Amino acid sequence: MPLRRVQTVINHTLAAVVSLIMFIPVYLVIVNSLKTKAEASAMGAGLPTLLQWENFAIVIERGKLVTAFGNSVLYAVGATLIGTTVAALAAYVLSRNRTRFNRFVYFFLIMGIAMPTNFVTLMKVMQMTHLINTQLGIILLYAASSIPFSVFLIYAFIGTIPRELDEAAIIDGCNPFRLFFSVIYPLLTPVLVTAGVLNLLGIWNEFLLPLYYLNSSAYWPMTLAVYNFFGQFQADWSLVSADIVLTILPVIVIYLFAQRFILAGMTAGSVKG
Repeated sequence: MPLRRVQTVINHTLAAVVSLIMFIPVYLVIVNSLKTKAEASAMGAGLPTLLQWENFAIVIERGKLVTAFGNSVLYAVGATLIGTTVAALAAYVLSRNRTRFNRFVYFFLIMGIAMPTNFVTLMKVMQMTHLINTQLGIILLYAASSIPFSVFLIYAFIGTIPRELDEAAIIDGCNPFRLFFSVIYPLLTPVLVTAGVLNLLGIWNEFLLPLYYLNSSAYWPMTLAVYNFFGQFQADWSLVSADIVLTILPVIVIYLFAQRFILAGMTAGSVKG
């Protein structure tokens, strides 16, 4: 057997094993969400004797998941649109004008990918701006936290777009904003979709920001609804599992439909002429 084929088999086997390991927790949650309270108490891997579909109806009613789902959609979509657009504007300016100061600003921005959040200082800022415990405040927080990664992703992609397009648009009379939104912005679609989907998934799964800055349960997203539900019904693992399934289901669906766009956006910048 050729060495390359052996290496391919080994790589595929390792990928399958890793995928299986990561799927096990999801399988356990799904299986136990369809069991009775007694069957789910041990969180075993066995199949349920009788499917308990009513668990999901109970969870939706008691856990107030309809309101939480609406909040999560509002936060994720709103913050993604704001954060991605602002990041695209910043990346365009920094990429097209590569002065020493702009390079410093660029590296300063992308440091936010690795730097931890100072929640004490952020709390003071939120209190001074009267944005604490407001939906607008949490949307702006999510948008700001998504900017460093988005700038990093979009900056490299913009470098592959010819400057001649900018010059031609300026000659035709485009002002800077029209140049960006009419000429450059449509060309950024692959990387914008990639950044948008990744930010959307990250915001949907975020737990700490709403925990610290949203005191009213009416504003809680799905992650906090699960946390609250777990605290009330931790003795009933069937309901807790059903709650978790309903929370992660939108993320799984979005990723399955958007994974090809993610791959396309991540690779487009390296092959675009």
